[in-house]
Amino acid sequence: MKKNIIIVLIVVILAIFARFLYSEFVKYQKKQSMAKRVPPNVVVETIKEEDVIQTLDAPGRVISKYQVSIMARISGYLQKSFFKEGDYVKAGDTLFLIEPVEFQNASNMAGANIQNIKSQLEYADKQLTRAAELVRKDYISKSRYDELLANRDALKAQLKAAEANYNDTNRNLSYTEVKAPVDGRIGIIDVTVGNYVTPSSGSLTTINSTNPIYVTFPISSADYVNIVSVDKKADEKRKVELYFANGTKYEPDGVQDFLDNKVDQSTGTVTMRATFQNSENKLLHGEFVNIKLYANHPIKVPLVPLVAVQENQEGKYVYTLDDKNLPKLTYIKIQGQSGDNWIVRDGLKNGDRVIVDGILKVVPGSPVNIVSKDELNNKNKLLQLPKK
Repeated sequence: MKKNIIIVLIVVILAIFARFLYSEFVKYQKKQSMAKRVPPNVVVETIKEEDVIQTLDAPGRVISKYQVSIMARISGYLQKSFFKEGDYVKAGDTLFLIEPVEFQNASNMAGANIQNIKSQLEYADKQLTRAAELVRKDYISKSRYDELLANRDALKAQLKAAEANYNDTNRNLSYTEVKAPVDGRIGIIDVTVGNYVTPSSGSLTTINSTNPIYVTFPISSADYVNIVSVDKKADEKRKVELYFANGTKYEPDGVQDFLDNKVDQSTGTVTMRATFQNSENKLLHGEFVNIKLYANHPIKVPLVPLVAVQENQEGKYVYTLDDKNLPKLTYIKIQGQSGDNWIVRDGLKNGDRVIVDGILKVVPGSPVNIVSKDELNNKNKLLQLPKK
């Protein structure tokens, strides 16, 4: 029994020793391979701090300044439409006509009632004037005078009520012409001519104003803090550029003139809004676009070329060189873009050396051959020549 245990222990020890030897052999082979490896050619640039205008890119959505649902304010048959779907209208333009006869008749009757009461009031005033003279001479009783006075005052009250009713009937008559409350573009007609409409029928159509027009866009709370710290206050107006989905830039530029008063808890973003002139109606309500927001004041920061920055699951990184010219992987944090460079918030400082070309063949800790941009291009061209 003891003999078997000793044999098993010997086998285990031999296995561990064999694994150790294999591991050392692999390390030796790797060192040999690295020793024979030709250092890759790389281009290196020194990080410098520069004054730049910080920019932020964000997705945006075009929103009309006014979005109006056109409703009937009285009941009646829709008699006529004065526009086509998609037309541009001005504030005050008549859009629909609701059959006006009933409301015209009501207005006429209310007007006639005013004239009737005015006639009665005129007669009552004359009677009251005569009665005032007669009561002074004791030809009529004081109670009769009071009766005539009360009748005159009642007619005055009736006249005010009749005038109010007349104004109300004229207001309803005016509602038979459904007018555009704002300038804008007409949408789809929801109720066609011939239908009976009421204030509860819903929208007849919609108008979206087109000029000026808004674009809303979110920025992260971190970017919001950065741009506010650069501009010293939150409520400054800032330049905004707009790009369509195909990359075409829209002219003219807009102005960011509003920001929300809270951070969206679900997304961690702050909503901003820019105003654009849209005289040619190129921007449509609901359209998705891309936005570039500019800070107002420059900031001195390290810049690193876009081509030098790689990214993995842990974040963005670059290859920097130590004092022995050996590359090492350095993670960085950025806060926007300036031309062909990232603005670096953390990870790099003035004077750091960064590999900007030849990155794909770089291995951290392995030697590299530093060349100029022209030398690297020439070497690459030679490698691409066909072998004879």
